Amino acid sequence: MHLLILSDTHLPARARDLPAPVWDAVDAADVVIHAGDWISVAALDALEARARRLVGVHGNNDGDALRARLPEVARAELGGVRFAVVHETGSSKGREKRCSTAYPDADVLVFGHSHIPWDSTTASGLRLLNPGSPTDRRRQPTHTWMTAEVDGGILGAVTLHHLETPHRVER
Repeated sequence: MHLLILSDTHLPARARDLPAPVWDAVDAADVVIHAGDWISVAALDALEARARRLVGVHGNNDGDALRARLPEVARAELGGVRFAVVHETGSSKGREKRCSTAYPDADVLVFGHSHIPWDSTTASGLRLLNPGSPTDRRRQPTHTWMTAEVDGGILGAVTLHHLETPHRVER
């Protein structure tokens, strides 16, 4: 099973649309996971229309219309791997311990908010993944997103993708 992991798309505040390579990844994915901060209902509608399956949550910048359609925390078993998705996990200091306590029934926690990619495994074995943002770099050199493979109940390769050419932000 091929997964696309996104967060913090901030459409149309940071860009009018997702970069073409991200849309290509949507088309290739069996499941798209989005960890919040969509900003517009149109962004959710576009991903729902194009993705085979979408698992998403609302973020701190998402208004009432998105909050009405998306949970704060989503859980899904994908290929035998238990995923939890949330937008915000708090400070990076103590994140592993905090998340292990908060999500003891998950194998993988996907989160966003910081726009800073993160891939670590806690002492309890919980894998923490933050794909960064495909439209807003903040302190990062490039726009990012992740893909992952799940096979036989095991999370295999997780790849952090960087937009090779700068994505022009048009407002």
